[in-house]
Amino acid sequence: MKKEKYIYMGYMNSHYYCVIMAGGTANRFWPASREDTPKQFIDLSLVEGPVAGGTLVSETYERCRALVPEENIIVVTLARYRDILKSQIPQLPDDNILCEPYSRKTAPCIAYATCHILKRDPEAVMLVTPSDLLVRYDSVYRDTIAKVLDYVTDHPVLMTLGLTPESPDPNYGYIQVRGGRNACEAGGPVEVKTFTEKPDPQLAEVFCKSGEFYWNSGIFAWRASVIKEEMERYVPEIMSLFSGWSGALGTTAEKEFVERAYTDCAKMSIDHGVMEKSTRVWMYHADFTWTDVNSWAALYAVASGKDAAGNVTNAGKHLFGSSRGNLVLSQKPDKLIAVEGLEDYMVIDTDDVLLVCPRDSARYREFITGIAMPGYEDYK
Repeated sequence: MKKEKYIYMGYMNSHYYCVIMAGGTANRFWPASREDTPKQFIDLSLVEGPVAGGTLVSETYERCRALVPEENIIVVTLARYRDILKSQIPQLPDDNILCEPYSRKTAPCIAYATCHILKRDPEAVMLVTPSDLLVRYDSVYRDTIAKVLDYVTDHPVLMTLGLTPESPDPNYGYIQVRGGRNACEAGGPVEVKTFTEKPDPQLAEVFCKSGEFYWNSGIFAWRASVIKEEMERYVPEIMSLFSGWSGALGTTAEKEFVERAYTDCAKMSIDHGVMEKSTRVWMYHADFTWTDVNSWAALYAVASGKDAAGNVTNAGKHLFGSSRGNLVLSQKPDKLIAVEGLEDYMVIDTDDVLLVCPRDSARYREFITGIAMPGYEDYK
């Protein structure tokens, strides 16, 4: 991705808030990511961005800082990730870190953040984003977010940002809009007809061919009061756990209350719990560059600096010989990496693990199941 400096909006609405969901536990970049350091906290410096050498969560924070007042950025993460989050975003106030005791997916995360924000500001407007997306920060992105926030300020809707699908990928959610394949040509928000979270491959193929479906970016916007109403309507079993506790916010009682709430809370995504059911869902067609980097193969696809043979590396010293199409990373960039005769492989060198494996995602996933075997617990 092209590197562009973050440009900050001259005027920021004091009622605008950004919620960064940073509690994901997916270990898709092993051995660089581990159970105690999931992908949002690792350095993906092969992908150019405004923050050199930044992690995904720190990049996300910088994007939000350019859009809303910095004191209105809330990060929700697991309690066990609090220290690493603080080390990567040291300027983040302690009161703006919401710690979940357990991973319960995005619906409880958003419920917690919504209750927290509403106590601060009953007129709050929320931009909600995952912490692990690669987004090109440019004028298209800035203008899109500004228009979306302005729209939801004046309209009681749940807004999702949709992107034109590049392939029938079953790993994404799909949004069908009313008005057919030409619905988005006029620009502006369109009403959502159906919202489907991660369909099977055959259905994803049908969706793409129809021209009426868009990828769900995972980025949402709404008034805090509106999402609270919709969650009370469609997931009351979650919202009831957070009712009546506003007095505990910001006190020593908050941790105990959240612990009890999450103990009884079901795992549920906001997509399945609310977005697939609500009649107030609208979509804004986004044209900015967006990538959900969910595998080493996806990282290779967007990595910059490939040589003429398609090899890409962060190693300052390397010899690739006749090797082609390889992803080579080392946590010691001054270490000489010498690779000969490999094609379409990845070589990942960390302090305690050296991984040499085909870049193919299916083969990688099958291979690394071995770390669950007895004797390898320390490397998870």
